[in-house]
Amino acid sequence: MNKIKSRTRAQEASGAIERMYIAMRHLFNRGFYKPMGISGETLRESLLELRPEIYGTVADSKTELNGLVYILDRLPIGIEQCTFINLTSEEGYKNSGFKNIVPPKRRRNCYRIDEHQMNVEITRGRSDIYDILTHLTFLFIESEKIADKVYIEEKGTTNRDWRKLEEAALKKKLSQSEREVALSHTASIIGRTFEECLAAHKVFSIKEDPERFLKIIYWMGKIALEELIEGHKRSITFSPVLRERLGHHIHGEIWANTIKKELIKNDLIHRPIHLISANMHSVMNSLFASSVLKKEFANQKDPYDVYELLSQPENTHLRAKVKDFALKNGMIEIEDRSGTNIDVQIFDTGKIDFEKINFTFDKNKNKEYPVLFVMDYAFGEQAYETIDEFLKPYKTEGENIFLNMDSISIMGKAGILEGGKGDLMIPNAHIFEGTADNYPFHNELCAEDFKDQGLEVFEGTMISVLGTSLQNKDMLKFFHESTWNVIGLEMEGAHYQKAIQAASKIRKSITTDVKVRYAYYASDNPLETGSTLASGGLGITGVKPTYLITRRILEQIFK
Repeated sequence: MNKIKSRTRAQEASGAIERMYIAMRHLFNRGFYKPMGISGETLRESLLELRPEIYGTVADSKTELNGLVYILDRLPIGIEQCTFINLTSEEGYKNSGFKNIVPPKRRRNCYRIDEHQMNVEITRGRSDIYDILTHLTFLFIESEKIADKVYIEEKGTTNRDWRKLEEAALKKKLSQSEREVALSHTASIIGRTFEECLAAHKVFSIKEDPERFLKIIYWMGKIALEELIEGHKRSITFSPVLRERLGHHIHGEIWANTIKKELIKNDLIHRPIHLISANMHSVMNSLFASSVLKKEFANQKDPYDVYELLSQPENTHLRAKVKDFALKNGMIEIEDRSGTNIDVQIFDTGKIDFEKINFTFDKNKNKEYPVLFVMDYAFGEQAYETIDEFLKPYKTEGENIFLNMDSISIMGKAGILEGGKGDLMIPNAHIFEGTADNYPFHNELCAEDFKDQGLEVFEGTMISVLGTSLQNKDMLKFFHESTWNVIGLEMEGAHYQKAIQAASKIRKSITTDVKVRYAYYASDNPLETGSTLASGGLGITGVKPTYLITRRILEQIFK
C-alpha cells in the first residue's frame, strides 16, 4: 500500500491562505469578532502557519520591526491605542468634526471617534477588508508577544523593563540620555538589539511625535495587557451599512457615471477611447514635459533623468509648470468624490500640437483623434467594480450610449519572481489565487518592445493575489517553478480582465476585438530575503520602467 505523502510547505501555505480568506468572509457576514478570542483564532493560527515573507519573524518570540513599519504605514496613526475598531462604509463622517486620518501608504479615510475607538472607511471593496484584517492580525500577534514578555504571572505584575518604558512613553519630552535608557529597556522587551531599536526609533519618528516608536511599543503592550489581566477584550466590528453595501458597486457606479458625464459634456463620448490604468503623472509628463522643460532636457544626457527630477519632492514648481501646460492643451482633471479614491485625467488629443511633443500621430491614417482616459490605480477587487461599471453603456433618457472603446492598457507595480526591482513583466495570462479562475489573453505588448533598455524583461503568467501581505516564499516558488510559469504577483490583473471579457464577450457593450496591454515593473522580489516590500520602496529605481512602459503604450495608441 502506497504511503500518503506529507504535505509540502507550499500546500500548507496555500491551505492557510484559503482558511484566512474563508474566515474573513465568515467574520464579515457575522458582523463582529474578537481578534484574540476564539473567533479570531483561525486568522491568528493561519497567519502563523503561513509566515508571509513581508512579516518576517512573526512566528518567533521577538518583535518583527520591518513588518511593523509596513503595516503601520497602511493603518491610521493611533490605531495601536484602540480597543475597538469599526469598519464602516462612507456614512457621513467627512461632514463631521472628527479629524480625517489618512494612512501614509493607503488611501482610506479613518476617524478617531474617542480614545478607545477608530473607524475605518471601506470604499474599495473586499480587498480593502482583507488588507486591513491581515495587518490587524499581525499587529495583535505582535502585541501579544510584548504582553507575554513583560507580565510576571506568578506575581500578577509587570517587570522592570515595562515600568521603565511606561515612564518614558508617558513623558512629554525626553532628553537624549532618557531616550537611550528607554530604548535599552525596549530592546529587552521586544527581543531586539539596542542598535535595531535606535534604527526603528528613527524610522518611526515624525515631526509631531519624535518618540512615536516608544509609544507604539508601549500602547501595543498596554492594550494586550489590559485584555490579558483585566479582560478588556479588543473587538472589530463591521457596520450594518457596510455589510449591506459591499459588492453592489455603489462607489464604482458613481465614479463611472461622473466620467461619462464629463465625456458627454466635452463632446468626447463617441470618439475612440483608450483607457490607461496608471499613476497621475507619467502620461501627462510623457506628453508635455518635453515642451515645457526644454532647458532641463537640454541639460540632461538621458531624458529619464528629467523624469527623475520631476519625481523628486522638492521640484513641485517643475510639476506645476507641466500640469498648467497640460490643462491648457487638452487635459481635463476629475478629482474623485465618489469614495473610490481613484482620480482621473482625460486627454483630448485633438487639442495637442503633435509638432511640439515627442510623439507622432498620422492624421491621414486615423479618422479621429483618440481620447486618453487615465485612471489612478485601483485596489484589488475594486479593479473589477470600476472597470465593469465604466464599460457599461451610459443610460440617458430614452437611449443607451455605448463607449467606443479602442484599447485598455494596465500598467502597475508587481512582485517579481525572477530578476530584481525595476525589471519588467509582460503577462499573457492572469490566474486568480485560491480559485481555478484563469484569464488568458493576447497582449499587444511583448518583450521585444522593451529590448536594449538595460532592464530584464520576463514574459509569462501573473498571479492575482488576495493580498501582497499574505505571500509565502514556498508557495511562490511552486508557482514559479511549476508548469503555471508564474513570473510575478499583483492584485488587480484578473479583476480587470474579468470585467473586460464580460463587457466584450458576454454583455457586448464594447467591441470584441478591444486591444489589451498589460505591463508591470518590479517593486520587490518576495523570493529574495531582504527584497520584500517591507524592505522599502523603489525610489528612483521605478522612474525609468514607469516612463518606458508609458511611452510604449502611447506609441501604440498613436500608431
